[in-house]
Amino acid sequence: MNRLADATSPYLQQHADNPVDWWEWGDEAFAAARERDVPILLSVGYAACHWCHVMAHESFEDAGLAEYLNERFVAVKVDREERPDVDAVYMEAVQAATGQGGWPMTVFLTPEGEPFYFGTYFPPQPRHGLPSFRQVLEGVFDAWQGRREEVAEVAGRIVRELSGRGGVYAGLAAADVPGAETLRQALAGLGREFDERNGGFGGAPKFPPSMVLEFLLRHHAATGSQAALDLVERTCAAMARGGIHDQLGGGFARYSVDARWVVPHFEKMLYDNALLLRVYLHLWRATGSPLARRVAEGTADFLLRELRTPEGGFASALDADSAGPDGRHHEGVFYVWTPEQLVSALGEEDGRRAAERYGVTPQGTFEEGASVLQWPGEEEPDAADEELRARLFADRELRPRPARDEKVVAAWNGLAVAALAEAGALLDRPDLVDAAVVAAALLLSVHRDEKGRLLRTSRDGQPGRNAGVAEDYGDVAEGLLTLHGVTGDARWLDAAGELLDVVLTRFTDEESGALYDTAADAEQLIRRPQDPTDNAAPSGWTAAAAALLSYAALTDSERHRSAAERALTVVTPLAGQAPRFIGWGLAAAQALVDGPRKVALAGAPDDPATIGLRRAALSGTAPGLVVAVAGPDQPLVNGSPAAYVCRGFVCEAPVTDPMWLAEGLGAVPGSSDE
Repeated sequence: MNRLADATSPYLQQHADNPVDWWEWGDEAFAAARERDVPILLSVGYAACHWCHVMAHESFEDAGLAEYLNERFVAVKVDREERPDVDAVYMEAVQAATGQGGWPMTVFLTPEGEPFYFGTYFPPQPRHGLPSFRQVLEGVFDAWQGRREEVAEVAGRIVRELSGRGGVYAGLAAADVPGAETLRQALAGLGREFDERNGGFGGAPKFPPSMVLEFLLRHHAATGSQAALDLVERTCAAMARGGIHDQLGGGFARYSVDARWVVPHFEKMLYDNALLLRVYLHLWRATGSPLARRVAEGTADFLLRELRTPEGGFASALDADSAGPDGRHHEGVFYVWTPEQLVSALGEEDGRRAAERYGVTPQGTFEEGASVLQWPGEEEPDAADEELRARLFADRELRPRPARDEKVVAAWNGLAVAALAEAGALLDRPDLVDAAVVAAALLLSVHRDEKGRLLRTSRDGQPGRNAGVAEDYGDVAEGLLTLHGVTGDARWLDAAGELLDVVLTRFTDEESGALYDTAADAEQLIRRPQDPTDNAAPSGWTAAAAALLSYAALTDSERHRSAAERALTVVTPLAGQAPRFIGWGLAAAQALVDGPRKVALAGAPDDPATIGLRRAALSGTAPGLVVAVAGPDQPLVNGSPAAYVCRGFVCEAPVTDPMWLAEGLGAVPGSSDE
């Protein structure tokens, strides 16, 4: 066993028995490189990464290659989900140098942490224009020994270039606060990039555009734009009926390798499913779509069934690979079917019917004649379809399961808390609200240090040692604020305020209002990472800005609203340039333009009349709507619970009828049909 045996990261522990003498990222590894006067091999990946597994099996498990590597390098292994800051800094260098990025990420550093050679996956033998990993090691070490001055010059230039980029986003943050015209430009840009044939945006590989869909739903609610709603409905329907959606067990894979949503990259991530649960829930709330409700409930059930940990948090991911009939691991084998497998599970007649319903053909849509299950028809499943689905699901449960990354990430659990709390309230599922409460309590008890600062991860109820980054603070605050609105419990609001105070004091640039990814007192890397653009989940910048705005609406805090407005100025230039990559910022900007609106409820929390008003408020589609407990200056009306709707520090006359309240907040049939 090497030094990774005691790591908290499941990804690092996957490499604990490699013959490579791995180190974790830290001062000790860099000190060892300086003492030995050798370069550092930095290898970055994550537990559910298919090609990370491939490179591990091909290269890191090779004893001869490991011997060569150990003699000439200090090898450092990083879980990008534990250290998104390390990943972001060096991925920027990889993309700048090669024009592309991905995982596994392979970077060679000086003992001072300066990068000088880059790549991603390297094969064991030269192929497809790539050198073998052994050739890369030999070339890098020869350069280190024989051309040290050249290496130093390259490393210094790269660091200077990266450092010079540090002010780019701060400059963008000097723009105007986004207004209605900014959001119209974003809609127009998204319309131009929309895939008219298949839904979604761009071509293959195609990722679920969760944050953009959230913006479009808010824009429709605020303006009545049918164009915005059309983009959402077509994309959500295409994803729901495609192979990216697990037709048997619910939940979504990370992305589709094709433009038609047919064949996924089979890993299933917590952040995707939390975000998509909320999107489908909000689509149902806006339209009453049976498909949207079915998918939302199925995704919520998937989260509780397959990602919930014994401590009540949510694990990071399910692996793409699992053991096949030959005993070897293959990508997707847990999820795909042949016609013969359907007949074996269901019998001849039902097997043929299932093949027709789920698009399973003799030719297959995946590998070796297997098919990813889809739902080609536009009709919703009937009772007979549900019976087939249940039988297939039970048969699939007998297969060897994909591994689960047990690591609990604060940010992604914050997204799950928000999604489950809202889903529980709107779908009349108290079990979902209960799950959100337990997860939130775990975050506040395990993921905070003695100073109240967030920790990025935990595992088996034990906190990790890495500090939380901006996305952790923003997403956890988002979850706590949403949970406060659903339950009325003030402890969630208070805890969110404490986290956002850290955002204001440790992550915010006082001069520009820009937000950094890491705290001012965090470990110093070759540059302080800062990026407002969304990737697969909200960026730290936009997550924090959105939470600041919601907190300001709940508490009438001018300080938090001003900070949110300054942070959201970055949306103004990016909305026209790259709207697909600033979706969470656009959603927050739409809330800002709308007010956002606050519903303050006066009345005992357990009074049925108060409960009815709370449900009506939560059913509202107004962008960024928040629900709060009324202050003492907002009394009952003729002894009855009442709702005070406030917008821009001005409150309307109190409402006591839930139907009037729902109508005034844009509620529609999807959320008031029970």
